[in-house]
Amino acid sequence: MDELIFRGRDRYRPSRSQLVLLLVLLVAQGFAAAHGLGTVGFLWLAAGTLALCGLGLWTTVRCWSRVGPEGITICWGFGRGRTYPWDRIRWIDVRTLDTQGGTSSQVRMFLAGGRRRALPGLLHSDLYPSEDFDEQYHRFRNWWELNTEAPARVEPVRRFRDRITPTVAAFVVVLLVCAVAAVVILR
Repeated sequence: MDELIFRGRDRYRPSRSQLVLLLVLLVAQGFAAAHGLGTVGFLWLAAGTLALCGLGLWTTVRCWSRVGPEGITICWGFGRGRTYPWDRIRWIDVRTLDTQGGTSSQVRMFLAGGRRRALPGLLHSDLYPSEDFDEQYHRFRNWWELNTEAPARVEPVRRFRDRITPTVAAFVVVLLVCAVAAVVILR
């Protein structure tokens, strides 16, 4: 079988909505500069925003996953990546999240120590649609099944964090921040 490579640069492109959001953020920073920060403050703020956006885009475009005879190698944009040998991979599945922005499906693997890793570049969402996602997932799963023995494939038990969606987690964090802020202000 041929090695499978899933690259971020093949899947992720800045969308119009993301560029509009960046433009709105820069305009808001311009208004903040006009009302107190000054020109130098605005330039620092805008440069920091553009640098963070550039770093995020750079790492997103450079991320990749490779499936080969030695195992699965994952790189999140920095370095050469990390290889997980087939004998350490216990399970592979697709996690699908339903959010306000639509649905998102990403392949993840479960390691012998209980850790889980998402595979960059192997994703299907409304923002980054991939027509061949199911086919790619089945090719990936075939690699795993051919390189592991059946007794080594153990589906992990569902944990509490598997039931919490990012929306619920963000809501809980916002509630905690508000509670801490209220305690600090009311002192």
